[in-house]
Amino acid sequence: MRALTLESVPFTPAVTEVDTPRPQAGELLVKVAAASLNGIDIATAAGYTQAFMEHRFPLVLGQDFAGTVEALGEGVDGFAVGDAVFGVVLKPFLGAGSLAQYVTVAAGDGVARIPEGLAVGDAGALAVAGATAVVSLDAVGLAEGETVLISGAGGGVGSLAVQLAAARGAKVIATARPGTQTDFVTGLTDADVHVVDFTGDLAAQVRAIAPEGVDVVLHLAGDGAALADLLRPGGQLASATGLGQDDVKGHDVTVHTIMAAPGPTTLTSLAEQVASGALRVPVTATFPLERATEAFAAFSSGTPGKITVSCS
Repeated sequence: MRALTLESVPFTPAVTEVDTPRPQAGELLVKVAAASLNGIDIATAAGYTQAFMEHRFPLVLGQDFAGTVEALGEGVDGFAVGDAVFGVVLKPFLGAGSLAQYVTVAAGDGVARIPEGLAVGDAGALAVAGATAVVSLDAVGLAEGETVLISGAGGGVGSLAVQLAAARGAKVIATARPGTQTDFVTGLTDADVHVVDFTGDLAAQVRAIAPEGVDVVLHLAGDGAALADLLRPGGQLASATGLGQDDVKGHDVTVHTIMAAPGPTTLTSLAEQVASGALRVPVTATFPLERATEAFAAFSSGTPGKITVSCS
C-alpha cells in the first residue's frame, strides 16, 4: 500500500510503498478514506518523540483516520465489514499510522461510527484535535461567564476549542496573527470572539479586555509561563504542549498537562455535534495521498485550521 513514511528520524517524509497491515486479535483493518496532520507528526519527523515512544521503521505517520472497515481481527464484536468509522490510532509505538491506504486500530478504543450528516473528510480531521479541545476545557471546568484565553486559536485544536468554549457561554479571547489568520478565527463562530495579536504586546491587549486577569488559559502555542502571568489568582491553565506545574512556580495558578486519548464516548459526542451543525471541523486544505508531502509542508508553515489527506 502507499503511505507517508519516515525511514529514520529526523527525516523528511516521503510517500512510499509498504506492506498492508493485517488486523491482530481485537483489531479492525480500516480502508482509509481521509486522514489529517497533527503536531505529533511534525514532532516525530523532527526526532522529538524518539525519547519517549518506540519507533518502528519504515514509520507510517498519522493518527486521525476515517474510512470503512475492511476486515475484522479475531474476537472483534460490535463492528462489521463495511461499517463507516473514524477515530485515532492509539498504539504504544509510532510507525503504524493512518496517513496510508489502510490502518489497523483497536476495536475497543479510539474508534466510533460515522453518523449520518458527518462528511468523511471532516471525520478524518476530528478525533485528535476535537478530543484535545474537549479534554482541555473539561480539565479546567470552563463555565458560562468565565473568560478564557486560547493561545494558538488558529490551529486545529484551537479552532475547535474556540467553538466549544463559546458554546459553553464563555468569553473567548483568542490569539491570532493579523490578516488571514484573524479572519479565520473570527469566522469560526457567531459568538463574539476577542482576537488579540500574539506578535504584538499580548499582555497589554489581554489586560485591556480582562483587567483582573483571565479565568482560564488554553496553552496550545506560545510561552506558557508568560501566559500564566495573564491569569487571575487561582486561575487555571490547560497545556497541550507539555507545560507542567513546576514551570509556573511563583504563580497562584493550577496547571493541567493534557494528554488526550479519545474513547468512543468522546468521539461519538464530537461526531454528533458536527453532524447536527453545532460544531464545524475547520478543514482549510485537502491533498491526495500522493501529495501528502505538500500537506506536511503546509501544516509546518502554519496554515490555519485542519489539513486533510484523501487516501482512497
